[in-house]
Amino acid sequence: MLDAEAALARAQARLGTVSAPAAEAVTRCARAERLDVRALALAARETANPVVALVRALTRLVAADTPAAAPYVHRGSTSQDILDTGAMLVAHRTLRTVRSDLTRTAEALAVLAARHRDTLMAGRTLTLHAVPITFGLKAAGWRQLVLDAEQRLARVHVSLPVSLGGAAGTLSGYLEHARLEGAQATDADADAGTDASAGSYAERLVDAFAAETGLARPALPWHALRTPVADLAAALAFTAGALGKIAADVQSLARTEVGEVAEPGPAGRGGSSAMPHKRNPVLATLIRSAALQVPALAGALTQCLAAEDERSAGAWHAEWQLLRECLRLTGGAVRTAAEPASGLDVRADRMRANLRLTGAQIVSERLAAVLAPRIGRDEAERLLTEASAEAAAGGRELQAILAEQPLLDGHFTAAELAALCDPAGYAGAAGPLVDRALWP
Repeated sequence: MLDAEAALARAQARLGTVSAPAAEAVTRCARAERLDVRALALAARETANPVVALVRALTRLVAADTPAAAPYVHRGSTSQDILDTGAMLVAHRTLRTVRSDLTRTAEALAVLAARHRDTLMAGRTLTLHAVPITFGLKAAGWRQLVLDAEQRLARVHVSLPVSLGGAAGTLSGYLEHARLEGAQATDADADAGTDASAGSYAERLVDAFAAETGLARPALPWHALRTPVADLAAALAFTAGALGKIAADVQSLARTEVGEVAEPGPAGRGGSSAMPHKRNPVLATLIRSAALQVPALAGALTQCLAAEDERSAGAWHAEWQLLRECLRLTGGAVRTAAEPASGLDVRADRMRANLRLTGAQIVSERLAAVLAPRIGRDEAERLLTEASAEAAAGGRELQAILAEQPLLDGHFTAAELAALCDPAGYAGAAGPLVDRALWP
């Protein structure tokens, strides 16, 4: 908020409605360490926002530093302009870090996907073995989610706007002070106070404010048009949710009875207070916790679109903590995700062992496709269903059971049947899909 106040004074100085020395004094005094933040927080309860007390405190500092500059603090402005611009500045700086961490994570996942392009594992649907996939394809999918998140955040990042509307979205306070300062604030060829000159000054002030803050220029004042916040919330919710998918996969694959991956980390990480043998997947747990919270918080932010009049009594105020938490939780999740992405312990031998748990049942889709033209689709489905049930019940290999079926006599040699039942031969286009994702 102090950065917003200082930027506003400098923007007005660009247009000649605040003196350059006054803008310099405001900028010089707009330092958080010079204010009692706790006192401001307590005072905010009396005005339902922190800007009123902030302006008073900043004005006192400026008056002590440069008395003539004090009247130019918050010149023509309103609380929402300063708070919303401050919120966008916080979001802008946070997204810079978040996007950098996402890029780092995507790069690490690309390495993981390339390394395990052909590392065979069981694909699972509804928690059960489905068909073979490769771990490289799974990692490439994780990377795609991260890239999708970065792209969404990038679009929002460049469009985060300044807020400049004045008391009710007309910039009237700014324009009146500009009029009082004289013709410098208006077009040289227009009379001060006309609609044309007012519109021109408003346009130039918004442009100057955007330039001073590094934020975007909005189409209109957005005090009650909360698109910027809703868009930001949606992108943060997607980002947290995307990382939550990765975290859920890591947790599932790290189960004791699965054991296909393990999180990296120093000794002691993931320890249990009661069970010394445990090494819990704490990074995935932290990420998943954020992934479950942020979409709910973002949903509440979206509800704040239903703002009444030209400034909401409650919906605007409800955004502040929600937005803070969305930024904090998503930023933490993204920073946390970079570590397992770059150091995940992938246990290919365990993946191969698990792939064999159901014998050739994991390629029953392939067998059904091959058998159908030879013995009929219904017969193929019946035969494989019964043979799979027998294999599961008796612990026998599906291949051995099929070899005994009179219905298949003369259709396959033993070698052909063995090849059909080999999971390694049924990874589909997993490898090429990884290639396309990494090197389009």
